[in-house]
Amino acid sequence: MITPELFTFFRDLKANNNRDWFNANRSRYEDHVKEPLLTLIRDFEIPLRSISPHFLAIPKIGGSLFRIYRDIRFSKDKRPYKEAAGVHFRHTLGKNAHAPGFYLHLGPGEVFAAVGIWGPGSKELRAIRQHIVDDPELWTQVSQNPNFLKVYSAGFEHDKLKRAPKGFDPNHPLIDDLRCKHFVASCPLTEELACSDDFIATLAGIYGSGTGYMEYLTRTLGHPW
Repeated sequence: MITPELFTFFRDLKANNNRDWFNANRSRYEDHVKEPLLTLIRDFEIPLRSISPHFLAIPKIGGSLFRIYRDIRFSKDKRPYKEAAGVHFRHTLGKNAHAPGFYLHLGPGEVFAAVGIWGPGSKELRAIRQHIVDDPELWTQVSQNPNFLKVYSAGFEHDKLKRAPKGFDPNHPLIDDLRCKHFVASCPLTEELACSDDFIATLAGIYGSGTGYMEYLTRTLGHPW
């Protein structure tokens, strides 16, 4: 499904990130990015269901496949197109990319899988932080599980508050975790792996290794697992 042409397209796009070039190369995007990834999403529905029945594989742009167009309305960076593809299998109760989900990022020299929740709202953030405080041992067991960290070796690269969040003890032993703005763990991959015949099975195994972390976050937000 995925071929090296996907990464070649994004390399060329990075050097020519403008509407004229994209319109002239739209068929490349359709043939080597959009259609292969919609097929991957379609084929991943059954493996995803085996992980949890409450996450969706929606084979359409705006479903599980992110749009290639950047939102530049309030950005100083006026490049119109994203220079990588993103796939997000989000929870059935999630309305957007800020819901708990399984993520796949495909860009030149930047390929990774991730689990967790990125950019949660203030209500969701407070719920996660409060659960960490209420049961620190469970959080530590989940987030520091050796088998989990072995797969998600990139660890937890999060933006963090400079100070303790309001209402939380700045001297809490897990204050570094409580200061997180996102709760995401990532697993580095390669372009070669993404283009391999057994990529779907491999990806399912990677996501499966993150189920403890995902279940914790999902249940913390009151969603079914």
